[in-house]
Amino acid sequence: MTTRSTSIALAALLAMTCLPTFAQGSPWTVAGNAGLFSDYRFRGISQTDRGPALQGGIDIAHSSGFYVGNWNSNIDSGFFGGSNLEMDFYGGFKGAAGAFSYDVGVLYYYYPGSSPKIDNTEIYVGGGFGPLSLKYSYAVSDFFGFADSDGSSYFDATVNYPVAAGTTLIGHVGYQSLKGNARVTEISGGGLRDSITDWKIGITYDLSGWLLGASYIGTNRDLAGSVAGRNISGDTLVLSVAKSF
Repeated sequence: MTTRSTSIALAALLAMTCLPTFAQGSPWTVAGNAGLFSDYRFRGISQTDRGPALQGGIDIAHSSGFYVGNWNSNIDSGFFGGSNLEMDFYGGFKGAAGAFSYDVGVLYYYYPGSSPKIDNTEIYVGGGFGPLSLKYSYAVSDFFGFADSDGSSYFDATVNYPVAAGTTLIGHVGYQSLKGNARVTEISGGGLRDSITDWKIGITYDLSGWLLGASYIGTNRDLAGSVAGRNISGDTLVLSVAKSF
């Protein structure tokens, strides 16, 4: 993690200790989160060249179901045009109909200082029933700076299954479909690919409000990082500790 990104991330975390409060009975709620991860994997691919990540965010929600939020993480500047910070801004509406939950919204990925400019805007719709949740995201802009790549999409299926007090098992599979010039190139002459499948098996444990996690994550692609020969999409174990407040 670079000094600049560490300073920005720490400043964001300090700011969240001064989150606004609303009067008792207000329809608004605000919550923050912060965590340290041994690797930042986005859809199975390391965004930190297999290095650690400090992450944090804030969510503001209304009792009607409307919400907005921001989430941030350090990243590897070699992957994002010199930017070493990812800032996500999102908003939407969520609710429930009986045993079913739903969530619709828009998410903007921003990489300050990237050159050429790298960003991405996706709309999403999700639903849940019991431990199962499904989500579909659709890029309405060029996908992370690739030309003519709007229409790229991602499907996510996740199961969060409580097995004991404070302990939850996690299973996930996702499928990324790439359009236009958005392609990935595999190591050792694997050629250009227009899709990636990722998966995760993990466990979390709530220790007095601190969420400890361990996840085994992988994909069906072998992609190169900034270090020659380093596979940033291969199977790996990610350890984490996070706190919500």
